[in-house]
Amino acid sequence: MFRTSLRRAAAFQPARPCFGAFSATAARQYSAATGTADINPSKLKVEKTTQPKGLLKPEELVFGRNFTDHMLTIEWTKENGWNAPEIKPYQNLSLDPATCVFHYAFECFEGMKAYKDKAGKIRLFRPDKNMARFNKSAARIALPTFDSPALIDLIAKLVKLDSRFIPEQRGYSLYLRPTMIGTQKTLGVGPPGSALLYVIASPVGPYYPTGFKAVSLEATDYAVRAWPGGVGDKKLGANYAPCIVPQVEAMSRGFQQNLWLFGEEEYVTEVGTMNFFVAIKDKKTGQKTLVTAPLDGTILEGVTRDSVLALAREKLAPEGWKIEERKFTMKELAEAANEGRLIEAFGAGTAAIVSPVRSISWKGQLVNCGLKPEEESGELTMQVKNWMEARQYGDEEHEWSYVCE
Repeated sequence: MFRTSLRRAAAFQPARPCFGAFSATAARQYSAATGTADINPSKLKVEKTTQPKGLLKPEELVFGRNFTDHMLTIEWTKENGWNAPEIKPYQNLSLDPATCVFHYAFECFEGMKAYKDKAGKIRLFRPDKNMARFNKSAARIALPTFDSPALIDLIAKLVKLDSRFIPEQRGYSLYLRPTMIGTQKTLGVGPPGSALLYVIASPVGPYYPTGFKAVSLEATDYAVRAWPGGVGDKKLGANYAPCIVPQVEAMSRGFQQNLWLFGEEEYVTEVGTMNFFVAIKDKKTGQKTLVTAPLDGTILEGVTRDSVLALAREKLAPEGWKIEERKFTMKELAEAANEGRLIEAFGAGTAAIVSPVRSISWKGQLVNCGLKPEEESGELTMQVKNWMEARQYGDEEHEWSYVCE
């Protein structure tokens, strides 16, 4: 059954211009027709907590388990548009059991971070990219869009208010989770007439507290994460729950994550919830090449992915590297490994920045991704991590770093 579904998904090639026209035009028309008021930071209301939380020691932080004192909320209605934003004490939401988010998955989110530099300034990393993707995700599921600079301004105010939660040590940050949900009380299927946008924040430490740990992957061909014309390229909550069972199955066989393959050709797409990169030597010329899958609907448009590509074109291309966004197969990857041309591989995402890959299980063989047994990371993976952190923490002043004033 799974393979039949896979073949059908691979064979289904929708007319891309039609969907592109929907996402870019119809969504804007829907937003324009439903509520005229956009997000207005000048109307912000702030209620500070009277019961501030204690701070955990940095080494006690567990990713996504602890949260700051405050949250940002903005309500939207079809009739009035976006209401006045509020920063208030972190608290539970109260929703009717018939709220449409529970029944039809009207929910999208973002993952981004705030960093504290050596001078104590708070910095967001490429928030414009996150907001652009947030708007694309919202538009795809008939939720309202918004003015990106306005929301960035409000997120910066929230981060400044709760900046004491960001540890001073390198490698620590404040993970931010902007979320939008449909809140209309109805079991009817249609565009929500009301929505809630909220932002919560969680102090986090290094993804690998004891240093890089290379992971082993299981190439997954019996389940499909995303396909052209679907919604796997948007950051929707509904995309994540179906991936858990395949991950649990992979872990039961001794692998940390799935490497998602697509179609009968077994195109390599993503690793777990991260974009995937491989460094190989060209079969004909021996030229070093950094390869990642294209934005064809089968992968998420990652902010870290975009940053890695930009850094590679800036720093690796002058050294003779080729940088490619193209389809490549698991067979091609295995062939490169067998011929000694696979240099290294890594995942790329907000949480870990980069995650080194040791090996991939595929069709009964273990494909080695270039690391020696005693190594946990390749040279390129470590370079990329350092380049990224230099801009995230403000060591290198760059337009990607947004200082929260």
